[in-house]
Amino acid sequence: MTQTLDQPAAHAANPGRPTPVAELRALRKIYYKPDGSVMVEALRGIDVTINRGEYVAIMGASGSGKSTLMNVLGCLDRPTDGLYLLDGQDVAAMSDDDLSNYRGLKIGFIFQAFNLIPQLTIEENVATPLFYQHVPRAKRIERAIETLGKVGLGDRLGHRPRELSGGQQQRVAIARALVTRPVVLMADEPTGNLDSSTGQAILGLFEELHAAGMTILMVTHDPVVAERCLRVVRLKDGLVEYDRQQPGYLGRKAGGAAPAPVPESTH
Repeated sequence: MTQTLDQPAAHAANPGRPTPVAELRALRKIYYKPDGSVMVEALRGIDVTINRGEYVAIMGASGSGKSTLMNVLGCLDRPTDGLYLLDGQDVAAMSDDDLSNYRGLKIGFIFQAFNLIPQLTIEENVATPLFYQHVPRAKRIERAIETLGKVGLGDRLGHRPRELSGGQQQRVAIARALVTRPVVLMADEPTGNLDSSTGQAILGLFEELHAAGMTILMVTHDPVVAERCLRVVRLKDGLVEYDRQQPGYLGRKAGGAAPAPVPESTH
């Protein structure tokens, strides 16, 4: 990769106390049956703070509440009770339209399934979120091309998703998440559909993004993937089982030196 990843403007140092990216206080999520009785209490009082520049894995067995937690953090679902502040704003107080707009500005999503539009070129795919922010088309494409260059795909412009490998398609999805310049990337099993070597290259790209200042939350069931994060929040039965700092993958520390260069887009 020939270009460096810029540190997002939203992560600029604050001489005071920086606003956390996400704050959860006594957060609960209950799913009800049609008759109003409780079907399941998926989250039972979660207290978690995600600060700027952190690289966090969210783990837990099936039914632990990790997917529900990610949906709440991503503003795809609303909590039943408790407080959720996203970049200092109480999302529970927002209308559906305001919440949708705020989510689009603050969060970049990366999924296990790449969710690319097959009929569009990769730069058109990456530019799509900017359409909903009413960015002019020429500026959308300009920013998309710039972002694709930063994830090692500057030589694939004009290609459609089916013409790319799985690893390249995931890089397009990462570029699409980055193009809005969000305050946090949220990734749901981002290496789940990739072979081992390609998955390692994608994790290397996440490490480069983190070293450039990006806050990253990653849902994973894989302890090997979690070991490459700097903090692990593990859920059990809707509660935080533990929340601990990692010793640092390959000696990395939050805000420390960048890791070795990410391999070019050969995967």
